[in-house]
Amino acid sequence: MVVVTVLELLGHVLATTGTALMAVAALGLVRLPDAYNRANAVTKAATLGVVCVLLGVFLLMPGVFTGVVVVLGVLLQLLTTPFAAYAVGRSAHRSGAPLARATYRDDLGGVPRDGGW
Repeated sequence: MVVVTVLELLGHVLATTGTALMAVAALGLVRLPDAYNRANAVTKAATLGVVCVLLGVFLLMPGVFTGVVVVLGVLLQLLTTPFAAYAVGRSAHRSGAPLARATYRDDLGGVPRDGGW
């Protein structure tokens, strides 16, 4: 007879949810119309997915070392991903990546592409 504790069940649910969110991010990377939408989808879904997987791992393997690694991983994920997404979007705009047809606003449209940040 297999006995599953509530923490183990929650850990499995978090890990599965995180994996599903990363799969949705991959789907968005393939299906969305332009580089800006793709970067936005991947940034949000993959970040939340990684955080969920890490929290699930902590619940499945509790311990001080695991806690330190999970906290470090979550902090680094939440601190670096927004900057990376900004850099990807900015470089896409500077390289002339086209906007989707449904886009009605380009806030950087008048900004010269060859200038500095």
